[in-house]
Amino acid sequence: GSSDRYFQEDTKKDKLVPEGIEGRVPYKGPLINVITQLVGGIRSSMGYTGCATLEQMRTEPKFVRVTNAGMRESHVHDVQITKEAPNYRRD
Repeated sequence: GSSDRYFQEDTKKDKLVPEGIEGRVPYKGPLINVITQLVGGIRSSMGYTGCATLEQMRTEPKFVRVTNAGMRESHVHDVQITKEAPNYRRD
């Protein structure tokens, strides 16, 4: 566990405070679908921040602050969505 990382290897088990939870989620399909969405998100964010490489993204991205009103306006509106995108949520 993480006890060695936080210098708690000599602490009694009943004195440690757990972090997080243990649980299961329903199967959501092949991992490649999740990886595809993650890669797409990274590519999109690289475009938004003006970065051509991962190294550039790590060292010199240029962020633009977006207000809550701008965020709401940037989402789809005045359209009836017929099929939800796998990576789209309003919240």
